[in-house]
Amino acid sequence: MGSRQRQESLLRFHSLLLRVYEEGKKNINQGPLTFEADVQVYLIQKGCINPLESFWDRNDTMFIMEKVRPCEDMQELEEQQIDDPSISRTFPKENSSALALPLPRARQLISFYTMSQNPNMAHPNINESAPLPPLWVRCDHSDPKQTVWLGAEPFCTGNKITGIHLYTVTCNGPISNKNYSADLQELKDTHRMRNHSSDLTIKGFARYKFLETTSLDSLSLEDTLIPLERNIFADFSWNSVKKMVETPPLTSAATLKIQMASGSPLSSVYELNRELQFLLSLAESLKTGMADWPKLVGGKPAVELVQKLLKDLKDMMDGLKMPNSSDAEDDTAAVYGTMKTHFSRRRDMDFVEQFWCKIWKNVTSYEELVKCFMLIMKALQCGELKTWVHQGSNSLLSKLIKQSYNGSIESVSLSGDTPIQMLLEIGVDKMKRDYVSYFVGKEFAIRTHLDYFMSTSVDLQEQVQRIQKLHHMLEIVDNCVELLKLEQENLIFLTQSCINYYKENPLNENNVFQLPVRTTFVKEFYQNANPQVWRVEISSGQGEKKVKTIWQLSTTVPAEHMSSSSVGVLDDTEDGGSKEMCFITFTECSQVYFT
Repeated sequence: MGSRQRQESLLRFHSLLLRVYEEGKKNINQGPLTFEADVQVYLIQKGCINPLESFWDRNDTMFIMEKVRPCEDMQELEEQQIDDPSISRTFPKENSSALALPLPRARQLISFYTMSQNPNMAHPNINESAPLPPLWVRCDHSDPKQTVWLGAEPFCTGNKITGIHLYTVTCNGPISNKNYSADLQELKDTHRMRNHSSDLTIKGFARYKFLETTSLDSLSLEDTLIPLERNIFADFSWNSVKKMVETPPLTSAATLKIQMASGSPLSSVYELNRELQFLLSLAESLKTGMADWPKLVGGKPAVELVQKLLKDLKDMMDGLKMPNSSDAEDDTAAVYGTMKTHFSRRRDMDFVEQFWCKIWKNVTSYEELVKCFMLIMKALQCGELKTWVHQGSNSLLSKLIKQSYNGSIESVSLSGDTPIQMLLEIGVDKMKRDYVSYFVGKEFAIRTHLDYFMSTSVDLQEQVQRIQKLHHMLEIVDNCVELLKLEQENLIFLTQSCINYYKENPLNENNVFQLPVRTTFVKEFYQNANPQVWRVEISSGQGEKKVKTIWQLSTTVPAEHMSSSSVGVLDDTEDGGSKEMCFITFTECSQVYFT
């Protein structure tokens, strides 16, 4: 490449990064941009999940460069090209995995980035401003050292860029976890020689996964199709590592990382999630006009159940039947009776909530729902339905019952969306009380902490979304009670973390909640287990001039663009045994000064 051509490429490269960066700051996400046909680049924002997290503990804004993915239609790609023919939008196929570049091409891109950040070499048309975010380039590990990433990050003295950190990440694996050779003293010596430093800081990190022993054999086919995202990790960090892959000492700082999606058949509140799904289907039908009614499986028709509910209530009013909570218990026995859960039914359910319990699993059509409400309305008008409802109830049916205390009720037309709207209101009221009763009753939170979720000042659809958040909180906390046997103080902290998160963020079941715990709490678990990740970090220098050497063992592939065909494979040995496989990732950092 000639000097002039190189300068032109450098200008295009820098303009591309600036454009991606500016669009990112404005939250404009139109897909990756391509550079010279074979490379695409996108921005990972600070705090977002990034592809380096498996071996890099920082979570800052960064550029990612990789090989252009296959496009659905090359003609469409050409039509999307912008003024500069070397830069275009790419439209990757769905579910296409990240693709890596050959090492020479990755080095060229790092070279462009370094020159664009060097104030002594930059082109006159490149404005000297604040440094750009770090750049990381995926490599195809086809070189002898099996390089998987190259990275570059400028550092400053005051407001001026004075140098750059260059990172090389190599990965060897999968190999037997008994067949790696690494010596802590050799790693220290390597770091000293590369970085000309004598004062070293050595830190250890290990991650263990809480494994569930519940068998999937008893699950139905429908249940096995539901994702089972229930990840609970214990992370340990400590200083003064003594030897490679040592067990974290009891002086380590321990943190539980909890990520739990709703709907797993293994969840302690699985049946309650089914009730929530019915509520969500009602809310969706009001938006789309299309209702998805459940099929009746083994139960009695909803109309028959409502008739019995009304008859039992009238018999109690007439003194023919003593008040008994057994019927109410039957309503929820099928839901909670077989689940190992600390979530129990409320004993203060009013008539409207009992009506919901009869309905949600048994109503199979719009017409059947209308008939159920007609039975209620007729009983109200005839004065045969005299019952109490919760003072804070906001559903239309609750209001009609309260009106009946004065001998008159307003006329309601049971047509159009009205029956579905009425049932949704009942479910929203009931499920709010269910969740709040759990958190307050277990003393994980006080009532005022949950006001955001109980608010009726927002529309019904927003209230439904907040109920989803409450359910996700319940999934996390109740399953941690059962699986981890957490202490009360930990459960209070975890609940408050969930509350604070969901007051500010939309529903996100991929979010990882962090819970600091005493290392002794998980001592028995981790001291006899193998880590999923073990890492030693050797560093020297301070602030932006700090440099690191990182050695890591992991049981999962550390880069998504590596072939995953052998991940998790067991290597059969000659004696019929087996060895677990692992990956060894090695990260080196060099410091280059521009002055």
